[in-house]
Amino acid sequence: MKTIPPLILSLCCSMLSQISQAEEQPPWTLNLYFENDLFSETDQNYTNGIRASWVSPNVDNYLKDERLPEWVRDVSPYLPLFDPSDDSAQKVERNVVLTLGQQIYTPEDIDRYSVDPNDRPYAGWLYGGIAYHSRTRDKMNTAELNLGVVGPLALGEEAQDLIHSIRGFQKFNGWDNQLKNEPGFQLVYEHKNRIFKSRLSPLFEYDMILHAGGSLGNVATYLNGGAEFRFGWNLPQDFGTAALRSGGDNSAPGLGDGRYQRGSRDKNLGVHAFISMDGRWVLRDIFLDGNTFRDSHSIDKEPLVGEAAFGIAALYRGWKLSFARVHRSREFEGQPEGHAFGSLSLSYSYSL
Repeated sequence: MKTIPPLILSLCCSMLSQISQAEEQPPWTLNLYFENDLFSETDQNYTNGIRASWVSPNVDNYLKDERLPEWVRDVSPYLPLFDPSDDSAQKVERNVVLTLGQQIYTPEDIDRYSVDPNDRPYAGWLYGGIAYHSRTRDKMNTAELNLGVVGPLALGEEAQDLIHSIRGFQKFNGWDNQLKNEPGFQLVYEHKNRIFKSRLSPLFEYDMILHAGGSLGNVATYLNGGAEFRFGWNLPQDFGTAALRSGGDNSAPGLGDGRYQRGSRDKNLGVHAFISMDGRWVLRDIFLDGNTFRDSHSIDKEPLVGEAAFGIAALYRGWKLSFARVHRSREFEGQPEGHAFGSLSLSYSYSL
């Protein structure tokens, strides 16, 4: 009988240790994005975008960590992956991001059946992607591979018609002129750098995150750069609140973020405003240049495109909700003015 209390004590200590280790495990993060120009009361140009992405917990090695699917480990050696710092004293966190998304583009004239030579083509883009984050506390590198299809197989017409039917809107008449089916390939790299983070008071803080990178592929080839300024209460330890764009999945929490551990989530509350800017030098845009290997409708694009967004984000336990209004400059010659749309994102970090 005297051996029972030590045995019970040992079992209790073991259970508490396992619970503690589970709470220390970094979470999975689910990101949902929805963008639509109905937020700005238009229905043209980049008219709708949706994306779901899953960000893995921190992994030690992209090639060997068994928490990753085997096919992910098989693909990893063929992508250019770079840690953001050569300083071995800095802790490097690595994540894998799996993505599924769709984007829809339409001209302005909803009634026209024929091609409008002065406006952009109809187009849909349905894709899946895999991305790799490698980050220290203030720097992050992202390498992303997107594969999909442009054209009728992207189901752009069906998706738009469904939403218009549900909401009682008139349907676009010119989808028979959309870009033809073409496999889509896009390799994206982006570097982010938090150049400062400071406090004005115990409750109010602000930071600035720069980014630069580019895309290569038949869907989009460009160089880009920009910045995001955030200010508010309890800023998250992530890399910003980007609009839905390649390389822009920034919402996975890092070390020190209240969403990182279960034990700290009940106290994780915050709200902040943000202003972001991005500029692109565009060499190819299939949604303006048209199909790569077949004749299709196309229009002369503007080589330099700018984008600015302002919005607000809120944190509650493992959740992050944000909304931004995005303003984009003219993308093609003859476009009367720039375009605006709303960008809504919802992020949830959870431990399995």
